[in-house]
Amino acid sequence: MRITVIGLGEAGNIYATALTGAGHEVTGFDPGPTATPEGVRRAESAHEAVVGADMVLVLTSASVAPAVADSVLGALAPDTVYADLTSATPDVMRSLGEKVQATGARFADVAILGPMTIGGAATDLIASGPGAPEVARVCASLGADVEVLPGEPGEATARKLLRSSLMKPLASVVCEAVVAGRAAGAEEWVREQVASQLTGGAELVDRFLSGTVKHASRRSEEVRATAEFLDSLGVPNEMTTASEQTLRRLAVNGEQG
Repeated sequence: MRITVIGLGEAGNIYATALTGAGHEVTGFDPGPTATPEGVRRAESAHEAVVGADMVLVLTSASVAPAVADSVLGALAPDTVYADLTSATPDVMRSLGEKVQATGARFADVAILGPMTIGGAATDLIASGPGAPEVARVCASLGADVEVLPGEPGEATARKLLRSSLMKPLASVVCEAVVAGRAAGAEEWVREQVASQLTGGAELVDRFLSGTVKHASRRSEEVRATAEFLDSLGVPNEMTTASEQTLRRLAVNGEQG
């Protein structure tokens, strides 16, 4: 298969390398001074890179995703699969899907669910849109677990953003807690606590949902004391302070507040 990778940064390089290794004919484009993976033909423009491609994978920053699509619309052949793997919003994905599909090409909104520095081309994906099944077939051959969602473009990105509402604050909380543990001379103990708490499965989720509202008032006082303790250690505690504010709101308004 002839596959174009637009954006040869970290993620694009990983995919281009894996696709080449899997026997695909890969063309890449990046306007910056990024390295060209071995075996990849580098085009002079995005438009040139897309000509004759069976599949296009866009791995640029989300801010330039619309401009990238606009620059290659005239080069897309009917039935070409155009997959956007950026972190653009669901509304942007829907708009891009309409533009791409007007050319006869098939659009796929694809969300990467994890750090590619760890999982490489086998990192889990979610995909939606007319081109999603074909993207799933190709990426699954690279070892990825791909969930294809029913519905139009934007569905996959919406799921990723919902996941990010958990994962990004969670990562920030872990960083804050470990730094606090280090300052208090108990870093390894805190790390062990984090690891043990993150293995509770569905029961832990249910406990969080029921217990947080039920005990919000008492817990807000405990979290306020936690913030004061972290202040005394000289540890920034934005996440702890935000938790206190959330708990105080829940204590007054309940779950629907």
